[in-house]
Amino acid sequence: MKEKLAKIREEVLGQIEASQSLEKLNEVRVSALGKKGALTELLKGMKDVLPADRPKVGQMVNEVRAEIEKALEGEKEKLEAALREARLASEVIDVTLPAKKNKTGHRHPNTIALEEVERIFVGMGYEVVEGPEVEKDYYNFEALNIPKDHPARDEQDTFYINDEIVLRTQTSPVQVRTMEQGKLPIRMIAPGRVFRSDEVDATHSPSFHQIEGLVIDKHITFADLKGTLAQFAKELFGEDTKVKFRPHHFPFTEPSAEVDVSCFKCGGKGCRFCKGSGWIEILGCGMVHPRVLSMSGIDPEEYSGFAFGVGLERIALLKYEIDDMRLLYENDERFLKQF
Repeated sequence: MKEKLAKIREEVLGQIEASQSLEKLNEVRVSALGKKGALTELLKGMKDVLPADRPKVGQMVNEVRAEIEKALEGEKEKLEAALREARLASEVIDVTLPAKKNKTGHRHPNTIALEEVERIFVGMGYEVVEGPEVEKDYYNFEALNIPKDHPARDEQDTFYINDEIVLRTQTSPVQVRTMEQGKLPIRMIAPGRVFRSDEVDATHSPSFHQIEGLVIDKHITFADLKGTLAQFAKELFGEDTKVKFRPHHFPFTEPSAEVDVSCFKCGGKGCRFCKGSGWIEILGCGMVHPRVLSMSGIDPEEYSGFAFGVGLERIALLKYEIDDMRLLYENDERFLKQF
């Protein structure tokens, strides 16, 4: 028994000294002092020891156990101290180094352009109104003088959810909903996301944004529309900007027009930006069709109004001289951080 104890003591102390980590040291503890450890197995043989010798053998076992436990504790303290030193060395902070700058987000070019447009029209006394992106066919088409057999429905390339529900192709339904409330006069703009089944390219996307405006009051004329849009163009693109109205056709306005602004890059002389014409198309507009007023419960004999619509992405592309609309949606930080 004495020889076995001496052998266990020598082996365990050697293993303790050779252990290089707390994990290995714990394995030595378990192999020596655990339920199935060497000392525990040795104690199971006490039944073969003569009763007179058992106290002496028990004392010897306890002395070896105490020596092993002391050696384990000492080695544990050494390993923990070494780990502490290594951690302190790796986590040292050089207070002379410059601080790291926090990267903060900023407004998207679309948001910057929208806030600029809203600032201009709110300054003219307009209010900003929003509406649902999933819209009834009635508000998106019929209430805007576009019945079911109208060819403009084919031109819209609409996403239909069912026969009565669509993803809105314009924000004009917000104007109709506002007119139906009957609170006159109306001066509003309706910005928002719209959807059309277009192929993605440099100037088209199936999901984009529009800003549409509406004014309804007594004695509103086309001259009011021209003056409003001329002031809008000057504030957006510069005081020297001129506007030009070209006849056009929209089902919900009569008369209708498309509006060009003088090229703010070359001052109207002609350049690559305006393709040599000196003018850049920017929006569509017109006087609200009497039938649209009637369907919304407004007497066209007493009230008149004008409406206009501009693409938000188009403003951003023009204002910041961006060549490809896809850049606005690709989340490339190299592009976005310029704004």
